Amino acid sequence: MKQNMFVILLILVLGLFIVGCNETIVEEPVEPVEDSTETIETDSDINEDVYVEVPVEEVSEDVDEEIMVTASGVKYLVNPNKILSGGPPMDGIPSLDNPKYVSLEEADEWIEDNELVLAIIYKGVKRVYPLQILVWHEIVNDHIAGDPLLITYCPLCGSGIAFEGKIDINGERKEVEFGTSGKLYNSNLVMYDRETQSYWTQIDGKAIIGELTGQELVEVSIDTVVWRDWKKVHPDSEVLSQKTGHLRNYGKDPYGSYYENSNLFFPVENEDDRIHPKDVIFGVEVDGVYKAYREDDLIAMGMIEDTVNGITVKVERDEAGIVTIMNVDTDKEIIKERDFWFAWYAFHPETGLYEVK
Repeated sequence: MKQNMFVILLILVLGLFIVGCNETIVEEPVEPVEDSTETIETDSDINEDVYVEVPVEEVSEDVDEEIMVTASGVKYLVNPNKILSGGPPMDGIPSLDNPKYVSLEEADEWIEDNELVLAIIYKGVKRVYPLQILVWHEIVNDHIAGDPLLITYCPLCGSGIAFEGKIDINGERKEVEFGTSGKLYNSNLVMYDRETQSYWTQIDGKAIIGELTGQELVEVSIDTVVWRDWKKVHPDSEVLSQKTGHLRNYGKDPYGSYYENSNLFFPVENEDDRIHPKDVIFGVEVDGVYKAYREDDLIAMGMIEDTVNGITVKVERDEAGIVTIMNVDTDKEIIKERDFWFAWYAFHPETGLYEVK
């Protein structure tokens, strides 16, 4: 079994690496970018003045939510020894920085009814990001209603998460683009910002290595829904176009049966076997206390009422697939993360798991 998994992983990594390094870009020419170790083909502008690889021999072996500094002055929250290569180089999986959109009617010609998509309603604007596209790009640097938004998807963790596309630099809130670093932590996408080249985890949106270490992105509510359900309720949605400027086999998922089986391609720090590792959960944090709710339980029950850290919460799912978790006391939404169970637990081993009574 392990040998078979190794072969599958090798094929997947080679496939992503080949398309990342040998694609034809339609919209604009690719310029080579050099760092101290290799030449990378990328659409983005790497700031070589601030980019740095942390020397593993300089770091402490024990880091637990405490910002450390290497001898060369690089800050880190996660031991760099735990940051693994996913195969492709920086921007080898290219972000979409100038996304185009089509009508729902046009998109319905190439999206199957049972496909999963990310869907967002932001300041009255409805947008859909098909996973058949995001599986090849993972990041969309978007603008909705004039605001910069970062739309992210990690296929390995089943996590579709949105953030405000701004970070704090020298006391100023600044718009910035993000790209894929080619690295993973806890099997999760590690992003980098194109201003300081700090590394950020997708789950929790936290800077873990570099100048901005310790800073967290502001999450924005987004949902992973079934296309057939969404299109019935929100026919006025804009849909991310397959005309991305990159040659990809959209509609063909390179991860195959990964989403259903129990195998992980990369190691994680914390594991729990109470439920299947790929069970979909909705995770929340209430003043430092974490709780997860299984999607299957929510669908079966229709609505869940619970108490988290003394706060009464209500979890509901509407006919389009939008999951809303509300603080009943304040009537304010608690932003959730939709992850596979193994991924949520890897980052939050102290999490509670709602159990149906």
